[in-house]
Amino acid sequence: MDPLPLDADFLFRMVMTVEGAAIGQTPAGDRRVGLVTGGHFSGPATKGVVLPGGADWMLTGPDGATRLDVRVMLRAEDGQLIGLTYTGIRAGPPDVLARLAAGEAVDPATYYMRTALRFETGPGPLEWLNRVIGVAVGQRPPQGPIYDVYAIR
Repeated sequence: MDPLPLDADFLFRMVMTVEGAAIGQTPAGDRRVGLVTGGHFSGPATKGVVLPGGADWMLTGPDGATRLDVRVMLRAEDGQLIGLTYTGIRAGPPDVLARLAAGEAVDPATYYMRTALRFETGPGPLEWLNRVIGVAVGQRPPQGPIYDVYAIR
């Protein structure tokens, strides 16, 4: 049997601003928390703002990779609220990851940053998001994370 195709539709680009806080070394690894302070998103599916108050609980393990665990709230231009939950991985060569950690601008082609997303929203024009799985290709410039978000068909 041939594998089934995996198709995706581009939904939007999400740009977030975050403030960092370091918990530090824990039994599970190096724990940092990025507090979401705002942002915006725009694309063929919808556009709007990223509301302040979300957080990214990042855990860097002994392999140098950072596991992302994020919850944020979006407000579409028409006022519809969208809960967004995603997990992911940021990994790459140690020197590239060290430059990212130092807040330097790094070419996103030199590291791996991918996430799996779930949406939650109420009745309205974006209700269909409740029934899709999203994936995103991310990058981490000094100003905050940027994600190109896709719906898997």
